[in-house]
Amino acid sequence: MSQAERERHTQYADTAPGDQGEAGGVWSYLVGLGLATLLTIVSFLVARTTLVWEPSIPVALAVLAVAQMGIHLVFFIHITSGPDNVNNVMALAFGVLIVLLVIVGSLWIMANMNGNMAAMNQVMQVQH
Repeated sequence: MSQAERERHTQYADTAPGDQGEAGGVWSYLVGLGLATLLTIVSFLVARTTLVWEPSIPVALAVLAVAQMGIHLVFFIHITSGPDNVNNVMALAFGVLIVLLVIVGSLWIMANMNGNMAAMNQVMQVQH
């Protein structure tokens, strides 16, 4: 790639928070670490104190968990919406799809097996 092509590429490229070079990368990781730590502390506070209305605690924890995942994706894994990161986003979406299929399939199999199992009193009668 020529120097002009590299300059044109960097001029229009979308960079992740850790792609600014060595000093910018370390600073980005420290910011990500600070935000992740802050969200973890807030999660413990929400769960252990009365800051949030009790029935809404699971929702608050879910929101904080999604925010935590977003921070990890941007600051540590460097998933952005730039043209160079299309493959990363597609790989992430495929991974999420596979995980969801495994979870839903496992729940469906367990529910189906639970419905087909004999009741305990029937098992005891067969043994005698």
